[in-house]
Amino acid sequence: MVDISSDVSSRVIEPQTAVARRPMLAMDEVSKRFGSLEVLRNISLSVSAGEVVVVIGPSGSGKTTLLRCINMLEDYEKGIVVIDGEPIGYRPGATPDQRQRMSEREIAAAREHIGMVFQSYNLFPHMTVLHNVTAAPIRVKGVPRARAEERARELLAMVGLSDKMAEYPARLSGGQQQRVAIARALAMDPKIMLFDEVTSALDPELVGEVLAAMQELARAGMTMVVVTHEMSFARDIADRIVFMDGGVIVEQGKPDQLLFSPTTERVRAFLRRYNDRYRI
Repeated sequence: MVDISSDVSSRVIEPQTAVARRPMLAMDEVSKRFGSLEVLRNISLSVSAGEVVVVIGPSGSGKTTLLRCINMLEDYEKGIVVIDGEPIGYRPGATPDQRQRMSEREIAAAREHIGMVFQSYNLFPHMTVLHNVTAAPIRVKGVPRARAEERARELLAMVGLSDKMAEYPARLSGGQQQRVAIARALAMDPKIMLFDEVTSALDPELVGEVLAAMQELARAGMTMVVVTHEMSFARDIADRIVFMDGGVIVEQGKPDQLLFSPTTERVRAFLRRYNDRYRI
């Protein structure tokens, strides 16, 4: 298990109170095509500050594309995405067809507020763990090296890797590399974190340490959108679970409601594949 002191966690992420909860992410009628294939169809989704939303569904349902559209790693043909009141990618116009694309510089600046952790770790192999975490704050945001390193030490302590700061990625396990990737994303002080199947490439015995780090983030009040196939983890961490299929949101609700009493047959059929206890 990852060990984190209350002192470190309070300095890493400022918890959100119930009164302070506000929309951190708002997607309005977002649609995305790859050629003739419509991967997202009029997706509207709102995530409050401090809320953890877990997205589940079959392969090809649009889950990863959803995350990539949020931070404009994928452009989209229709709709608006807003992070903490500020649009990313497009500004709304008088009508949906009159939206205006932001400049690449504006998109890059808006993207700094969004942390994303992928299935692959994407660490720089020629850099130590400490340098992997400090590179972006120093180069992108101009944070002084001493301050960036102090922050990195806090984040690495949070994910249980204080003793690995001088190591290179090749000397780390997959679970350790993924936790470095989480610390690296947090080093940019994002307003929201996106996780795309971050345990899918790990051996089963390494999954728990990464999930524990994510649970610490949730307890500390970080706004998170998590794509996962780990149903027990989804139930433990989520404030809300969203089920996607065919590029649309089929159903969403509180974890126990959606996992044990779904209202649609499509969700019931999907959950039966994972465990007999989900039979409705």
